[in-house]
Amino acid sequence: MSPTSTARADARSRSVSWEVLGLPLALLVLAVFFALRAPHFAEVTNLSNVARQGAVLALIGIAQTVVILGAGIDLSVGSVIALSSVLMATGLQHGNAVVGAGMALGAGLLVGLVNGLIIGLTRVTPFIVTLGMLSIVSGLALTITNGDPIFELADSSFFQLGTGYVGPVPIPVVLAAVAFAAVWFLLYRTRFGTHVYAIGGNEQAATLAGIAVARTKVLVYMLSGCFAALGGIILTARVHSGQPLLGQGLELSSVATVVIGGTSLFGGRGRLVGTLFGVALVGIVQNGLDLLGVSTFIQRIVIGAATIGAVLLTVLREGGRQP
Repeated sequence: MSPTSTARADARSRSVSWEVLGLPLALLVLAVFFALRAPHFAEVTNLSNVARQGAVLALIGIAQTVVILGAGIDLSVGSVIALSSVLMATGLQHGNAVVGAGMALGAGLLVGLVNGLIIGLTRVTPFIVTLGMLSIVSGLALTITNGDPIFELADSSFFQLGTGYVGPVPIPVVLAAVAFAAVWFLLYRTRFGTHVYAIGGNEQAATLAGIAVARTKVLVYMLSGCFAALGGIILTARVHSGQPLLGQGLELSSVATVVIGGTSLFGGRGRLVGTLFGVALVGIVQNGLDLLGVSTFIQRIVIGAATIGAVLLTVLREGGRQP
């Protein structure tokens, strides 16, 4: 085995050790700590609430994982959530939840399509494209509502999507589990997943191998837009209103969960299950600190520090390279 191959094998070994051993152990330590120190943390009701709150972040994080595996990033997901919430609420105002959901999902797919086309067909970096799209879509959501939330929605069974249960399990958690299973299948049982990993590992080599790079990127960003729109629909059902500012900060939180979960920002390396651990870690920390009376401002500092630490760990695993 060549020195290069040995180095890559060592890097993979360190990655697996963190994702399979280190992250679950950190999660267990945090859970035990908060169970002992934070009142009501270990109660079933609270844990169910943590799962419900984390379901939307899981949805966004799952799609963000696919984007980052392909050496991209999607910063527009938070604004897509806001736009889909507004469109969903507009449909509900007119008494048609199906039309509202169709508009919301259509908007998410359209945003993803535009992102994917620009990124796939030009040399503009994903960071710039999706940052610009964040501003455009956020402005559109605010323009539609004139900056005001949409309240007074008629009672509908639609709201069970955000607040209901399937047995003892919150419906958003069920939807996140189905989404995880579907994306896991795409990544590890289809050519699409192989192409995503190949593009993230070496885009030039993927092109030479005959992979349709631009088409794959379009599909990746459409998946991200669709999942963000679904997240917006679920949150609308939960808050019983259309919120043009809903989803703010989720774009950064989703990246944090992916990076904490061990996926490389360089692309081409990472595991989908690691993102679920990242979502669980972020959810437990936020909930535990809430119960301890720690302000949300401090919580943001903690999550930000954890994200930077995870990126530094990634750089060390990659031999000191910078993204």
